[in-house]
Amino acid sequence: MHKSGAIIRTLLATLAVLAVAGQDRAHADALVVDLSNHLVAITTGFTGTDVLLFGAVQNEGDVIVTVRGPDQDMVVRRKERKVGIWVNSESATFRNVPAYYASASNRPMEIIANSQLYNDYRIGLEHQRFVTEIDDKDRNSSDYRDALLRNMRAAGLFNQRPAKISFLSNQLFRTDIHFPANTPTGTYTINVYLIRDGRIASVKTTPLVVSKTGVSAEVYDFAHRYSALYGIIAVIIAVAAGWTASVMFRKR
Repeated sequence: MHKSGAIIRTLLATLAVLAVAGQDRAHADALVVDLSNHLVAITTGFTGTDVLLFGAVQNEGDVIVTVRGPDQDMVVRRKERKVGIWVNSESATFRNVPAYYASASNRPMEIIANSQLYNDYRIGLEHQRFVTEIDDKDRNSSDYRDALLRNMRAAGLFNQRPAKISFLSNQLFRTDIHFPANTPTGTYTINVYLIRDGRIASVKTTPLVVSKTGVSAEVYDFAHRYSALYGIIAVIIAVAAGWTASVMFRKR
């Protein structure tokens, strides 16, 4: 624990030096940002992890961080009760949906800037633009969008509310980005916004990769390369396991 704290202090001290050294640079250098790790390795026993984002600003201002996973298509279906059974009925398809989305801010976002700025820069879940295809003429697409956000929050892939960014001084800040056990793989985009007087003063973008490693990566790659063979092997293993269990129980 003490070792981790020492590392964080060292990183933040380095950022402070960089921030002071860059005071005479262009306006774009008013924000310095980095991650404690640019790779989240998902192994067989992966149960989730936190990545430290730290940075420094030249002058006072508010900081907002957004983390967006790779885009994907998602289908939301409405269930109906027919003859006593719940079945899927109409559905809506959403495109350009991030597989993961989280945000953080040092103050409540509603007092940092107005919704127009967030809409222009697509900051916050409510300002994401999804292409929607809906086959339910009796319902508004917002009902399906609300269901999509609710499902992703329940899965832990969209954060319920912005995380807290802590300023350790007038210049240095930090926040933890949590990645749950079911975090999808792919390249993530992390945007850090420096906002002053309700306007964007500087933006920094840094990538982060979530990737499977070890045995789980090999199994995942094999399953996608040879899906038919993988299915046959899975069935054989399931049958063999069932047969072995039945023999053992008979012996007892």
